[in-house]
Amino acid sequence: MHMNSAPHLLNEDRPEFERIVEEALRTAHERPELSGIGERLNAVQLRTMVLAAGSFVTERAAAEYEHYVATREELRAHATAGAHDFGLASGGGTVLEPAGAGAGAVVAVLAPVLAGTAAVIFLLVGYILKMLKPQPAFADTMLTAGWFFGALTAAAILAAAVGLLITAVRNGATQVVAVDEADAPDERTQELARAREAWRHALLERGIYPFLRDALADPSIDPGAPAPRRPMGRIPALGYDRPGFDSPDQGGAPANHPSFTSPDFTSPDFGGPEHQPD
Repeated sequence: MHMNSAPHLLNEDRPEFERIVEEALRTAHERPELSGIGERLNAVQLRTMVLAAGSFVTERAAAEYEHYVATREELRAHATAGAHDFGLASGGGTVLEPAGAGAGAVVAVLAPVLAGTAAVIFLLVGYILKMLKPQPAFADTMLTAGWFFGALTAAAILAAAVGLLITAVRNGATQVVAVDEADAPDERTQELARAREAWRHALLERGIYPFLRDALADPSIDPGAPAPRRPMGRIPALGYDRPGFDSPDQGGAPANHPSFTSPDFTSPDFGGPEHQPD
C-alpha cells in the first residue's frame, strides 16, 4: 500500500522524499546515535513511521524546500522561453529575417537560369541568321545580345556561389555557438542543483535523523503493541492499529467478540406427532 507521505510536498517530490528516507536508513550505521536500529525497531518499522509522519518531518526543511521549488520553476520558465525563441529563430514560428531575404534567394536562383536561357536563344538565332544568304542586318545584334546574356549568366552564377558560401559559413558559426552554449554549464542549472542539495541536507539533518533518534530513544514505543492514538513527545501518532492477538492471560482486556449459534429447530412445541400442542 502506498502511503500519502509528506502531504505538503508536490506530487513530483514525494518519490524523492521516500528515496531520501531510504538513504537515511541505509547509512544510519554511520551515525552513533542511530546504532540501535534493529534492536527494538528495525529499518522497515522506522521507514513506516517516517512516511506516516509526513509533514511532521518535512516541515523542518520547509524554507529550503520552498527555495528549491522556486528555483526549479524559474529554470522551467527560462527553458520554455528559450525553446520559444529558438523556434522563432529556426523557422518554427514567425520568421525574423527581412522581408526581402526570400525574394533575394529566388532571384539568386532564377537569374542564372533565365540569363543562360536567353543567351542560348540569342546566340542560336544569331548564328542561324549569319548562315543565311543574304545575311540579315540584325544578325550581329542577336549575337551581341547572346554574348551579353552569356556574361550575365556567368556573373549570376558567381554571385550565387559567393552567397551560398557566406550563408554556409554564417550557419556553421551559429551552430558552433549553440553547441558551446549547450555544453557550457548553465548558472540556473547549478543553482537548482545547489538548492536541491540544500533541501536534502536540511531534510536529513533537521527532519529525518532527529525523528529516528527520538523514535529509538523513546521507551514508550512498543513495536509489538498497537500504535498509540496520542502523540508521544516528538513522535506523532501513526494513525493505524495492528490487530490485537493478545490473550486475556497476558494482561489485555478480553475482547467482546460476537457469537453465532445455529438455529434451533427442535423446540418442545414441535416434536413430532406424539407431542401435539394442547
